[in-house]
Amino acid sequence: MALLSLERVCKRFDGVTAVDSVSFAVDPGQVVGFLGPNGAGKSTTMRMITQFYEPDSGEIRLDGVPLADAAREAKRRIGYLAENNPQYDDMLVADYLAFIADLRELAGLTRRQALDAAITGTGIESVYYRPIGELSKGFRQRVGLAQAMLHRPDLLVLDEPTEGLDPNQRVEIRRLIATLGRDRTVILSTHVLSEVQHTCSRLLVISRGKIVADGPVDRLIQQAEGAVAIAVEAAGTGIAEALRELPGVRRVEAGRAADGRVAVTLTADGGTDLRPEIFGLAKSRGWTLYELHEERASLEELFRQLTRGDAADA
Repeated sequence: MALLSLERVCKRFDGVTAVDSVSFAVDPGQVVGFLGPNGAGKSTTMRMITQFYEPDSGEIRLDGVPLADAAREAKRRIGYLAENNPQYDDMLVADYLAFIADLRELAGLTRRQALDAAITGTGIESVYYRPIGELSKGFRQRVGLAQAMLHRPDLLVLDEPTEGLDPNQRVEIRRLIATLGRDRTVILSTHVLSEVQHTCSRLLVISRGKIVADGPVDRLIQQAEGAVAIAVEAAGTGIAEALRELPGVRRVEAGRAADGRVAVTLTADGGTDLRPEIFGLAKSRGWTLYELHEERASLEELFRQLTRGDAADA
């Protein structure tokens, strides 16, 4: 059974649809990357999962139980790091985590063990007795992760956990998330695409409030449009037109280089290998083929293809 499932979930604000019939399920132990342009519905979806918002329609379930039927129990099982990581700057880290432990109704040995695990697990021992307002952005994020995992939730929901961090801090937080994902389920949103490849086993892409891709990261990249670049020398015209007729070709961009050769880039359906067809066509037409190389799609290119034409919404 899926730990978390969303079924045709919708959310609107002032007549604008932010989340449009979103459905997906997350199994225990998965680390899921949730990607989308600004305003695509990522944070709104996460806030519905963590019960900050109620869906206008559809249903969210935790272990098969609707959140609406077991709201308090669901909150015990979900940890949440909000996008802007709100904290109390004038509080010591120790006092802040004690405050969170009180809110989570942790007491006695359970409380002590939970605090110890959160402190050591996020590596904040050196700043434990410092005011939060004096911490670097990296340590503030660590404190945010500590509060999210303090009550040992089954599901961690992390909204932009590396936003505003420098490259070294991002690597540190990424490693921490990977460690946390070994014994719990994680959903994280991010604008840093490389983090998904390094951290996540699965990718969800949302665009204009709808899920447009869902699957293992490597498989989705393989399915993305790839490209082949060639340089040919041929008499006459019609090179681009002939290449457009090859099966699987989506787009052809051609131009003449300074040496007189024709440089062509062909974009093809994901998984299509155009090289044999290009070789055959060049031979049959008497073209001299000087260069051919395949340009495999990257995660960045996949994201661009899936969200092409998307603009930031409210």
